[in-house]
Amino acid sequence: MDRLQPAYDYIVVGGGSGGAVVARRLAERGDASVLLLEAGPSDLGIPAIEDAANWTGLLRGPYDWGYDYAPSPHLNGRTIAIPRGRVLGGSSSINAMLWYRGHPRDYDAWEAAGAAGWNFRSVLPYFKRAEDWEGGETEFRGAGGPLRIERPHNPHPLALAMLDGAAELGLPVIDDPNGPSNEGASLANLNMSSGQRWSAARGYLRAVAERSNLAIRTRALAIGLGFAAGRCVSVRCIVGRSIREIRAEREIILALGAIDTPRLLLMSGIGPPDDLRRLGVSVVQALPGVGENLQDHPLLMGINFRARTPLGPVRDNGGGSMMNWKSRPELAAPDLHAFVVQGPHAGAEIASAYDLSGDVFAISPGLMRSASVGRLRLHSAAPGGRIDIQPNFLAEPADLEALIAGIDRVMDLAATSAFASSATGPAAPDRRLTRSEKVAFIRNSCATFFHPCGTCAMGGDDRAVVDPQLRVRGIDGLRIADASVIPIIPSCNTHAPVVMIAERAADLIRAAA
Repeated sequence: MDRLQPAYDYIVVGGGSGGAVVARRLAERGDASVLLLEAGPSDLGIPAIEDAANWTGLLRGPYDWGYDYAPSPHLNGRTIAIPRGRVLGGSSSINAMLWYRGHPRDYDAWEAAGAAGWNFRSVLPYFKRAEDWEGGETEFRGAGGPLRIERPHNPHPLALAMLDGAAELGLPVIDDPNGPSNEGASLANLNMSSGQRWSAARGYLRAVAERSNLAIRTRALAIGLGFAAGRCVSVRCIVGRSIREIRAEREIILALGAIDTPRLLLMSGIGPPDDLRRLGVSVVQALPGVGENLQDHPLLMGINFRARTPLGPVRDNGGGSMMNWKSRPELAAPDLHAFVVQGPHAGAEIASAYDLSGDVFAISPGLMRSASVGRLRLHSAAPGGRIDIQPNFLAEPADLEALIAGIDRVMDLAATSAFASSATGPAAPDRRLTRSEKVAFIRNSCATFFHPCGTCAMGGDDRAVVDPQLRVRGIDGLRIADASVIPIIPSCNTHAPVVMIAERAADLIRAAA
């Protein structure tokens, strides 16, 4: 962990799935000096992070920012935890390790929304560049990249039952959900190997950590940006007990994620003018879209079944397979997603209403194309000040209808002969529900896939925060390369799209040098 110099050519703020990628690519492709700032500690030598099977133990722990979604009447006033990694590697160091990019239509929708040049064919090379896929290079997959990606080598019986059960229901069983279509059931793609996590920090930073032109500084909390003549020129950060200001000779790249990137912009005077004045922050650049357009995937946590026999030790990431299907046949692409859980999966409200003792497993469905959109607001511009994060889950009636269809499909799946040797029957809910009971169950069980995005969206209109080159509008020398720039949430886990965004960001930055 290097001592800080007064200035660097590039400063990357945030060492997660976006920042680790940008820092690596800028450092390895020339002699420009690069500083990577991360608020959390190093990930090295932490067994809890390396052990892929026990990732859930990291949530709400010392490597999690501990954020919550604000209570909502649509969810009966419940507060929902939204884990975010506070460690080198960011959320890729505490997540479930899914490498999944959704449907090609997801990225064509980005371009249609104003992100010119971000269609699927244009972004596919950047997904492939990141990959070291166990199956080798294909038209849709890459090999030899920094991130190892493997299927479960000894899948749990529940993971295999999902594949066989989906086939009984008439869904295709596909070899690779990262291929030309994601519709159907498949084994998961995981960023792990030999039981160990393969985070962005492991894949992208360790190989270049000794480069003389790359400085990696952990435990450095960014608290503000400095400007001169319309250009972003410096980063202020807390290091130890002192505040340091470091200059960037070329560019500053923000990669703090969908919560902390807009937070830093607002603290620095970039955002909706009314919000900035309320916070007592001088307006540097009026961008009304900062903190708006918050999107996430609602997850039903979860639909539980009583196991016929003991489940045995946890394998892989505690799941191992997934299923994608349409809530309505006329849809162009799947909108519902489910995965198995090798144990109970329920929030406090569901756990208190049903008996989940003994051997229990879950099949947890969620909506990957939700229409509900939320927002983020600061109550204070001070470092660590109170923040209000509201995804507005279930605000759109169509989302509720889709999740009702999700419950029905999961109950059908568990009733197939494929699950006959695994389950004796439902545990939570403990029977088929009426429509009104399904609505009540959804409002009490709805949580999150941990996929917040969109709060500094890319586009070409006045609500866009960054342009298609990822430059913050109206400010020179400042880009964003994280989930906050996503204009429309893709139908997948957001780790892979963020890595893709960062791979492309590095090319855009180099082209501008």
